[in-house]
Amino acid sequence: MLVATPGGAHNDVSSPTVISSSEPTLNSSSLALLSFAEKKEAYQEHVQGVYQKAGLKNAGLSFSVFERAYTGYQNFRQQGVASADKPVMTVVDFTKPSNVKRMWIIDIKSGKVLYNTLVAHGRNTGNVKAEMFSNEPNSNMSSMGFYVTDHTYYGKHGLSLRLSGKDEKYNSNAMERAIVLHGADYVSDAFVKQYGRLGRSLGCPAVPREISGDVIDLIKDNTVLYIHTADKKYTSAYLNAELAVEAFALEMDMRQQLGA
Repeated sequence: MLVATPGGAHNDVSSPTVISSSEPTLNSSSLALLSFAEKKEAYQEHVQGVYQKAGLKNAGLSFSVFERAYTGYQNFRQQGVASADKPVMTVVDFTKPSNVKRMWIIDIKSGKVLYNTLVAHGRNTGNVKAEMFSNEPNSNMSSMGFYVTDHTYYGKHGLSLRLSGKDEKYNSNAMERAIVLHGADYVSDAFVKQYGRLGRSLGCPAVPREISGDVIDLIKDNTVLYIHTADKKYTSAYLNAELAVEAFALEMDMRQQLGA
């Protein structure tokens, strides 16, 4: 992998990983004519291909978490909720402790990890590990599930990005709670070295301040963000794999017709 580290006070806080690759090519001339089983096989090969070409295993993101996130990404795009012009997906894995890089921003089309960085959880969610989650106002906990990024604004943390929670019961109060992506000084290698963990937010996914502006500009305006946890009771309408398969087949057929 070719690793480039952005400038800033904290070395290797986020290392955008550049992979020279392209989307996997499909052999079928028309996925719409295939059986569902064949479409599913093509979809699974595609997801595996993106995962491998982006070097996500080496970047620390498990395939099972990536696959869940990608299923939601595909469904959001098919429903027209996520931007068709920004093939970018953000994944946060809160099963990992806060002292390791557990956020990945992936360009799906080009097969590149654009950022792999530290990200904080809420102060009442846990200490080093994220263990408790809530959708309730004033809980000071993180919320799990799928989000679509909204617009930016300037607040007490500087440039911040509003997040629209799309999972009822799990994160639907994100706007009301002012759960946003922002930069914070307590998200840094230096903080981890001193305390063994990151500082904690009031529930927001906070990132290193020196890259926050670039990250926000990259993922703003209707891109998918998925926050994964160990909660086995979590469910989402956007994890419907059958719909994702059909959405993928339709998208590939449209691209072939357009010669893309």
